[in-house]
Amino acid sequence: MAFKFNNSLQRDTPIVFNLLIINVLVYLAQILVKPFDVTAWGALHYYKSSLFYPHQFITNMFLHDPTGLTHIFFNMFTLWMFGTIMERHLGSKRFLLFYLICGLGAGIFIQLSVPFSADQFSKSAEGLANGMSAPDLITAYKQQYQAIGASGAIMGVMAAYAYLFPNTELYIMFIPIPLKAKYVIPFFILLDVFMGVRQIAGDNVGHFAHLGGAVVGFFLIFFWNKTNRKTFY
Repeated sequence: MAFKFNNSLQRDTPIVFNLLIINVLVYLAQILVKPFDVTAWGALHYYKSSLFYPHQFITNMFLHDPTGLTHIFFNMFTLWMFGTIMERHLGSKRFLLFYLICGLGAGIFIQLSVPFSADQFSKSAEGLANGMSAPDLITAYKQQYQAIGASGAIMGVMAAYAYLFPNTELYIMFIPIPLKAKYVIPFFILLDVFMGVRQIAGDNVGHFAHLGGAVVGFFLIFFWNKTNRKTFY
């Protein structure tokens, strides 16, 4: 799929440009296409669930929360912010491959994390309030679990950025001073580890997806870049 609008973003970083367009179009489809449920069809379910299909490893990367703009806005802003630099560095074809591999890695981490998350949910106040036994809660959780969002792939892009350009200064919302990428991005990754293990009630962020994308992105860029240290500064 290719969209031609003859702008600098498309000319210089066509993969990021097209990813932005595709994500927005899919988001509109999630909202407007009725009665077919685009979100349920494309969200990544646990592989033992009757709702799981292999295509969901790919389609979940292009879906976002259809009830509001926050999810897609921050994901697309972050993709633009870091993805354009990474695409220029890697080249368009390699960047697309990198992005998709990170997204698949995030999906694999999700699958591995579901049993742990289900067990934690069965012990939580939120789970116990359902009045079901722990085994039944775990079974229901695994059946109904679904994950959506580009953030796993984007975290892979961010992890690679921190590895390649560690001393780049970034401005973070509500923090008035610049912070280096080698501190900011690992902090967010560690925060995902903590939040994923802690599982605070009401937190529906895919922390393990973020972690999976970041781990895959780091090791992939490390492998690709191990013979070319000149990109560090």
